[in-house]
Amino acid sequence: MKIVSLLPSATEIICGIGLRDQLVGITHECDYPGDVLGLPIVTRSKIPKGLSSHEIDVMVRSQLETDSALYSLDVETLSSLKPDLIVTQALCDVCAVSAEEVITVACELPGHAQVINLEPTCLSDVLQTIPVVGKAAKCEAEAQAYYELLNQRVATVVRRTEAVDLYLRPRVAILEWLDPLFDGGHWYPELIEMAGGIPCFGTRDKPSCSRPWEDLVAAKPDVILVSLCGFDLSRTEQDMPLLVNNVEFSQLPANKKGQIFMVDGNSYFSRPGPRLVDSLEILANLLHPEIHPLPAGLSAATEWKAGC
Repeated sequence: MKIVSLLPSATEIICGIGLRDQLVGITHECDYPGDVLGLPIVTRSKIPKGLSSHEIDVMVRSQLETDSALYSLDVETLSSLKPDLIVTQALCDVCAVSAEEVITVACELPGHAQVINLEPTCLSDVLQTIPVVGKAAKCEAEAQAYYELLNQRVATVVRRTEAVDLYLRPRVAILEWLDPLFDGGHWYPELIEMAGGIPCFGTRDKPSCSRPWEDLVAAKPDVILVSLCGFDLSRTEQDMPLLVNNVEFSQLPANKKGQIFMVDGNSYFSRPGPRLVDSLEILANLLHPEIHPLPAGLSAATEWKAGC
């Protein structure tokens, strides 16, 4: 079977269940696992490189207001690959090619490729996409084994967290963008609860949304984790002045307690794939290191310090 992934998270799932050799096409954003680099790329972004966070936000809002696509398919390359299965999503117009475009193009491809849409809004949804992909790719046993392994890791974190008294659970805000501020919706509040925190800035199972600074001040977070959508740790560090230089930053309990952290959002929290389990383990270790050891191979959240 020839498989094309139109999502970085789907690429991770496909490889995680042992189908790397059947993956023939990926997006321009697929970067994990490393051996997918070099595969034919079937998407393009209309967002130029080098823009500031504010400029990116303005461009995204403008495109969405006019129903213009942020990403486009390279139909010629896609057609040449003759895929049997295309994995895409209809959850977020900012994150991938529109589902309508994919379905329209797929109908014109030789062999009428099967298209499956992944639309997870919480951690359990994300994990349940694994057997969905496995069934479509005729790899059900391997997908089920991978699904169960990831669920076991989640269950281990949840079990440890049950021992944490409520009064020891900090109020946690995860920020997905800084100019303007965006809260962390969808699975972010759920991850915070599982890790032993109290989500105070974001709505469970709902998309992330822009918020005024007054909302963050009113939320009174004890811990802030900056996990910028699509940005690695280095790019996140560049944007940190947007947060810490704001006049209202001094009012935040997290600042007074020195509890400001950064993480590679592109690899973890903002990507709805298997590494959301890694994200949970990183967050749990951040909030309660005494009961949640950091698994081998994972990097801890990076503490922000004045002068960084």
